[in-house]
Amino acid sequence: MLRALEIDEISFGSHHPNVARDLINLACLFMETERHKAAESLMRKALEIDEISFGPSHPTVAIDLNNLAMLLRVTNRLNEAEPLVWRALEIDEISFGLHHPNVARDLINLASLFMSTKRFIEAEPLVWRALEIDELSLGPNHLDVANDLNNLTILLQATKRYDEAELLMNRSVLIFLKILGFGHLRLNWSSRTTTFY
Repeated sequence: MLRALEIDEISFGSHHPNVARDLINLACLFMETERHKAAESLMRKALEIDEISFGPSHPTVAIDLNNLAMLLRVTNRLNEAEPLVWRALEIDEISFGLHHPNVARDLINLASLFMSTKRFIEAEPLVWRALEIDELSLGPNHLDVANDLNNLTILLQATKRYDEAELLMNRSVLIFLKILGFGHLRLNWSSRTTTFY
């Protein structure tokens, strides 16, 4: 990754979108290895490059905002993360319309922040809206629909609505089984998850 970054900086200059892409990739690696401070610095630099290259309301900027917000969530800086996701949501709604999968992704990210602070009443309509968008745009048996159902299950469990949660979890598992197969690790993990993803 460092070599790719070096090549792109030499080839295109240090403020090119390809460099921003390399920075995000490296930042994701740093996140996976819990080097959060280094990851944040790279994400902020990538965001700055993309805002200058594409303008502040470009869908690539929305992706950068989501990445940075999720890093801030992992480091428990939820108040800093929330406005970034709201901004990403606004960009994607304007860029793609209200019923696009990118909007659903933003809604889930925002709901995850609300869930982290036990704001279940605010989170629930966002997850339902994301599910509706994904079902309409991707079909009822898409992996993103299964993820949305899983997220709703977690929310319903947190609010002690176990019967509703069980119905949604059963549907989620059936989709996972259909797409991934019985022995897939993702299916085993999804049944144990306690956080949004």
